[in-house]
Amino acid sequence: MGKRIGVGFVGSGFIAQFHARSWRGVRDGDIVGVASRTRESAEAFARLCRELDVGTPAVCESVAELVRLPEVEAVWVTAPNYERLPIIQTIVDEVKSGRSKVRAIAIEKPLARNVREAEAIVNMVEGAGLLNGYLENQVFAPSLVRGKEIAWARGAKLAGAPYLARAAEEHSGPHRPWFWRGPLQGGGVLSDMMCHSVEAGRFLLTDPERRDFLRPVTVTATIAGLKWSRPEYVKALMHQSGGQVDYGKAPAEDYANAEIVYETADGDLVVAQATTSWSYVGPGLRLTFELLGPEYSLAINTLEPESKIFFSRNISGPAGEDLVEKQAAEQGQMPYLGDEAHVYGYTAENQHMTSAFGRGEMPRETLRDGLLVTKLLMAAYKSAELGQTIKFPPEGLDEFVPLVQQDKWNARQLVERAR
Repeated sequence: MGKRIGVGFVGSGFIAQFHARSWRGVRDGDIVGVASRTRESAEAFARLCRELDVGTPAVCESVAELVRLPEVEAVWVTAPNYERLPIIQTIVDEVKSGRSKVRAIAIEKPLARNVREAEAIVNMVEGAGLLNGYLENQVFAPSLVRGKEIAWARGAKLAGAPYLARAAEEHSGPHRPWFWRGPLQGGGVLSDMMCHSVEAGRFLLTDPERRDFLRPVTVTATIAGLKWSRPEYVKALMHQSGGQVDYGKAPAEDYANAEIVYETADGDLVVAQATTSWSYVGPGLRLTFELLGPEYSLAINTLEPESKIFFSRNISGPAGEDLVEKQAAEQGQMPYLGDEAHVYGYTAENQHMTSAFGRGEMPRETLRDGLLVTKLLMAAYKSAELGQTIKFPPEGLDEFVPLVQQDKWNARQLVERAR
């Protein structure tokens, strides 16, 4: 067991609060500080940590102040995508100057908006000699981890390695206006959510004893504006975002699918399929995973839990997300999760990261994994724009910026790209 470490958070919004709730299951670290864009948000996060008894974080006015706190040994960066580069630069500068004792950094998914930014982040962090982790919660989800363990130990060992993985994440849309805006977020649903599904598929198909088992060779993808580009939903989105998001002028995709072909270390070709959408209307966030092998299969669906609850039409109340993330109704029969942070993998992710950093070791998901995911996402955007399968890595990927990120994409390109 390593030493217990102090963790500072940069960012205090929705995802940071998910981490705080997961921290009740973390033994090897305490949340000791927070810095955010607004003091009000940082104080709300600190208050939540105290209520959960997961730390008494100091509220700092800046990132530099946070990482100079002597008790901050590791930093979790959960700030918006468009703020990542200057935040990482500040942390690295403070470490290199000797003003900060931070020795590890963990960064939320997706790592960056494009390959150029992702490579800059990796180079800065590695150049400072920091331990680093990529916060992709889904590959720490207990059902996924245990399912893979059983499939490979009992299925692959006897019948051969799996050959097809499917992963999908779907819900009705993001919480904050910046998520909907291509230049700020990096794209639409492909950038926002396919980062999960791509890494989950790669995780399932990778031999647990051979980290370099897979090599991506081709990518084929499609993006579309199915719901939120319709006039009535353009108007609705404009209203709910307080006028910050106008999909009549600058839409982003609300549906994406991709197929990645990998070559294994044994020379076989295997396939990972990923599907994501902001156009799913159902009880809440839906995550599904499948793994197929020669004589076995694995299936997971987070909206098929062990428990459900029913409310008749005579019961009404305020809208919320007290049963499941992205909850879309308060009546009828609905699933609920006893501990979302646990089910989605946040608890195990933070247990693993704090434990690895406390021992002075790199975790199993590093920023190099985040960089590869970013490259695969950008290759998917490029494939979608060209309307064809592309070899990986395609030429010029380091400089590629998707049309969605440039506010130059429109939903008709789904058919205009046809050859």
